[in-house]
This record gives sequence, structure tokens and C-alpha cells, in this order.
Amino acid sequence: MRSPNHPYHPGHALSDREQEILRLVVQSFIETAGPVGSRYLARRYALGLSPASIRNTMSDLEDRGFLGHPYTSAGRMPTELGYRAFVDNLMATPELSQADKHVLKAELEQLMGDTEELLRESSRLLGRMSNLLGVVLTPRLSKGVLERLDLVPLSSSRVMVIISVRSGFVKTLVLEVEANMKRSELGRVVAILNERLAGLTLEEIRETYATRTRDLSGDTTGVIQLLGKASNTVFSEPAEGRVRLSGTQQLITQPEFHEVDHVRHLIGLIEDEGYVVHLLEEERPDSPEEVGRAVVSIGSENSDENVDQYSIVTARYQVGDTMGTLGVIGPTRMDYKRVMALVENMAHLMSRPLPLA
Repeated sequence: MRSPNHPYHPGHALSDREQEILRLVVQSFIETAGPVGSRYLARRYALGLSPASIRNTMSDLEDRGFLGHPYTSAGRMPTELGYRAFVDNLMATPELSQADKHVLKAELEQLMGDTEELLRESSRLLGRMSNLLGVVLTPRLSKGVLERLDLVPLSSSRVMVIISVRSGFVKTLVLEVEANMKRSELGRVVAILNERLAGLTLEEIRETYATRTRDLSGDTTGVIQLLGKASNTVFSEPAEGRVRLSGTQQLITQPEFHEVDHVRHLIGLIEDEGYVVHLLEEERPDSPEEVGRAVVSIGSENSDENVDQYSIVTARYQVGDTMGTLGVIGPTRMDYKRVMALVENMAHLMSRPLPLA
């Protein structure tokens, strides 16, 4: 995987004039979605340069891989390298307007008491405010600290396992059980498990469950053995349900998606929840320093060649001692400054400490 936010190589150092022309070409292309010509730049901006001088500079930038053009006679458009130089060095510091900050804060604060609604609405907000695809991943529960484990018998052959982590998130799953499971001592065995496992991360429990319960091999309820066999499932990330996604309607209004095949390709990708999780969480460390820091992957920098025509902007958010990821997916021609500011602000607003005991 190419490293997101990897700056362009020092060997690509640009002169002041080249930087300014590249910045304006990228900025203009993002705004207009059309190739940018030298006369357009000369008329729109007070550069003190003739169209010929601008054209020569654009030609040099093209020779060095920062610009390209779709036709021989057309203006230029940014390449991936051009976008990367723009994001890393040329654009202004990402910052939302006060109006946008107010909208985000007001809408999210109303939802802080309802985690599920918060996650769902935050993806809608991302999609609506970026006009792209907003994605929110629930926190990685395997990094969460177990608060309580509960088992609820559903029938003679099925039991519901309820995993509550300290940050307030809950995972439930149904397991098949032996028909002769003894229910009379279920509460006692569950209490012993909570005494031994509460306070550990689910990842720690998954790795050490056998050792921590070895002396309970005589359990007559069958719970110890059941959870041992299913520990890789019980104490891991949920198999599904982590993705909240919104903004498909806004995204397909972008010029890049006027072709039906492009829309079909994107829809096919985002229907696979595991694939979306892979794209947004690939090699992102669980570190407090990552919270609220936008990371940009442009085109072929993404972890899979199937998304080499898209850019992905993500940031981590933290709820208690668990971390999730939110982000925006769109064409490489996106308003990086606004999108980065949007995901950073939302990540900070969604991050909150553990609830008071």
C-alpha cells in the first residue's frame, strides 16, 4: 500500500512561479471540472504574466508529471502527482466556515445520547455537506474494554451472547448450543467469567481465553467450552454492521459519474461492507495522535487498484477507549481543502471521553 499523505519527492521541487500556476490549475479544475487553459488563468487572475508565459510554465509542469491534458489542443488538468503536491504543500490550511461549523455542532450535539442515530446521521451529514459519499465506521470493538458479558437463552439450542464494552457500544450474536446445556448454573458461570474477563480488551480476551478459563474445564453448563470454540467470533469485530454510508445521490451528480459504468462500478464496490472497512481502516494505527487528523489517499495511492480513480479522505474519532473511522469517498477531482476540514471537524465533534461511572 502506498502511504497516504506521502509528500511528493524533493526532487520535484518547484519554482515559485510553477507552484503558483500549479495551485491555480488544480483549484480551477476542481471548480470547473474542465481542462484549464493559459488564457483562462491570465484573464481570471492578476498574475502579471502573458498567456504565453503561463502556457510555457504549464508545459514544463506537464513534462514533470504534475499536469496532463485529454486532447492535443485542450487545456491542462492535474495528475495524481499534481493533486498530491497541491494537498501537501500548495493549498491553504483546511478550515470550515463558521456557518458550517455551527451546522455540524448543532446537528451532532442533538444526537450524542443515541449512538446508533449519531453514526447514521453523521454519514448523512458528511455526504450532504461534501456532495460526495460519506462513510462512518463504528469503533473497533476488539480494542474496547469489556464491561460485561451476558448470555440470554433463546431456545433449547440457541443462546444470545451480549458483549458490552466500556465506551458504551454493544455487540450481540447468537450461538448454537448443545441441547443438554444446563441452565440452572448459567448465572454463576457468567458471573465467574465477568470476574475474570471484565477490564480486558476483547483482543486480550480472544488471545488468552483458554489460559484464563483452563481451571473451569469441569463447567457443567457448557458455556466455557462454547465461548472457547467461538472466541475468534465472539471477541472480535462484528462480521457486519460497522458501516454507515450515505450520499450516493449527491455523488452521482458529479461530472465524473455521468457514465453509467462508473456509477455501476462504484455501487458494486460499496455494497461489500468488508471491502469498505478495508479501504478506510487499512494500516491506520489506533493512536490518540490520529484522532481528528485527515489522511488523503489519491487514486493509485489507495490500497486497491479497483479504486484508483477515486480519492479517499479519512480521520479517526475516539469514543472512550475505542476508535472508529469516518471519511469521504469521491473522484480525484474533489475540494480537498473543504473535505479535509469537514472530516477533521466531525471527527473531533464525535470524539468523547468515557461516560462517568
